[in-house]
Amino acid sequence: MKLNKHKPAQHTEMEFGGALGAACIPVFLPLTVLYLLSVCRTPGGALLQWPPPLPHSTFLWDPVAAAIMVGWISLQSALYLLPMGKVSLPENPQFCLCFNAAGFHALCMTAVLLAVCVCLGMPLGYLFDLVLPLAVCAIGVSYLLALYLYIRSFWAPAHQLALGGNTGNPLYDFFIGRELNPRIGSFDLKFFCELRPGLIGWVVLNAAMLMKEVELRGSSSLAMLLVNGFQLLYVTDALWNEEAVLTTMDIVHDGFGFMLAFGDLAWVPFTYGLQAMFLVIHPQTLSPLSALGIILLNGVGYSIFRKSNSQKNQFRRDPAHKSIAHLETIATATGKRLLVSGWWGFVRHPNYLGDILMALAWSLPCGVSHLLPYFYVVYFSILLVHREARDERQCRAKYGLAWDTYCRRVPYRIIPYIY
Repeated sequence: MKLNKHKPAQHTEMEFGGALGAACIPVFLPLTVLYLLSVCRTPGGALLQWPPPLPHSTFLWDPVAAAIMVGWISLQSALYLLPMGKVSLPENPQFCLCFNAAGFHALCMTAVLLAVCVCLGMPLGYLFDLVLPLAVCAIGVSYLLALYLYIRSFWAPAHQLALGGNTGNPLYDFFIGRELNPRIGSFDLKFFCELRPGLIGWVVLNAAMLMKEVELRGSSSLAMLLVNGFQLLYVTDALWNEEAVLTTMDIVHDGFGFMLAFGDLAWVPFTYGLQAMFLVIHPQTLSPLSALGIILLNGVGYSIFRKSNSQKNQFRRDPAHKSIAHLETIATATGKRLLVSGWWGFVRHPNYLGDILMALAWSLPCGVSHLLPYFYVVYFSILLVHREARDERQCRAKYGLAWDTYCRRVPYRIIPYIY
């Protein structure tokens, strides 16, 4: 096949700090993952302690962890290839690709296999002791995958390149991703990595932390059960609604490079579940009243998150559906319409508001004496504000005056009367 050295796209605006950010982020974010995991395992658990708890190099590598990582990705790849679930085609006409949206089936089959292995005597809690070398392996896989994606993108047709990932700057293009939907046959690498190995791996690691707590203390705490339950609900929801990811910025707009590969395979499973890992070393006692308040907070957040996303997805599928036909809309120059009532008339990103409330509920079972369990809340809030700003720029460019009208009708971005 002929090598295509594509000219840089006309749209070459760089994000994430441009070339400097693309050079620094692939170094500092992996180090951040290892630092957070190391702090979690210390008795003090202080996020800002000095000197930092740097692990010895012997704790960063274990061939068992490497074997587990290879086996895990192989298992999820095999489940992805099974002919189950529904095949979906995204709305955007620039894509002529089909996707096997069967993430919930993969989660269920993984749970059954895991339960069988535990019943046969597999020490699931041992993953707590392997968490650092597992993270190192996930980071290594992310680098290798991103390098492969960057090299193969030079053989991709020009129409398959992402608008923002073909700048001509090697560091930036490696980081942001040049090819939009790289595939090996029918195996879509980005769609697979988006939810499967990382999200399912996240709840498996959480279950391992729960089993480790049982080994250490004879039973699982209410705090650990709440964290596991909340995050399992979130992951189950994402995989049940896997088809909805086809309309997200990650799939439609961003190329597949280091940013998404590392985020999917390393950042999500090893930082989103810090609360469960924290509770293994720093047990917390919750009163029934505190637990009830936290459950209600998570319930409110999940309700906002799910109802707003369902409303948006239904509007995209069928604007005349009886559940949304009464909602007010405004016309755009593209021929599409924008919702200006319902959840999307409350704030511009009600799903982000639900995400933030749930993130807080996941951290509160860990108490308020440590900053570490709240890393996710702080990070995710910053991420959502940044993502909202990216959405804002793209929607203004796409919808023009109609978007300005929408913003006047719905002035608050995420949090009503605050932001």
